[in-house]
Amino acid sequence: MASERLLIVGLGNPGTEYAATRHNVGFVAADRLADRLGARFKRGLRHRSLVAEAQIDGAPVVLAKPQTFVNESGAALAGLTRYYRVPAGRTVVVYDELELAFAKIRVRFGGGTAGHNGLKSIVAAIGPDFVRVRIGIGRPPGRLDPAAFVLSPFAKREREEIDGAIDSAAEAVLIVVRDGVEAAQNLFN
Repeated sequence: MASERLLIVGLGNPGTEYAATRHNVGFVAADRLADRLGARFKRGLRHRSLVAEAQIDGAPVVLAKPQTFVNESGAALAGLTRYYRVPAGRTVVVYDELELAFAKIRVRFGGGTAGHNGLKSIVAAIGPDFVRVRIGIGRPPGRLDPAAFVLSPFAKREREEIDGAIDSAAEAVLIVVRDGVEAAQNLFN
């Protein structure tokens, strides 16, 4: 994706009570990327996010974890894209996906929201033309409310598999930056 600045955003909910929940896999992927790149998150007051600046193969990147809760992520992304002067097309969003099989990764540019309220908020704020790295969390069992499901922690038996998927999502972001969306799609879709 060339050497212009990129914005990489992991979605999640702030606060320790949400840290281990399904909705926070985007935050965890952003943390793993920051660790790989030797970057540290700090509070960005102007855009209601934790941010870390780094480089991937010479390309400047801003990693962000909005502190607005998932369903209101659009406000933070609008502020981030303005402040860092990054167009939506150079933005990568990593998030949980109910409609994707557990621990599967999918990469794509643009598209719909699949009912994801955080994506609805982002699309309303910056438009639909951004890169999406989706981490499958599967469907809720039985009649469990999807809202309750995404705010629940992973079962012990799921933890190892989802950790691998989060690592894969972080790798997918690196491939998007280095080689483009299509290269990441060929490896992960």
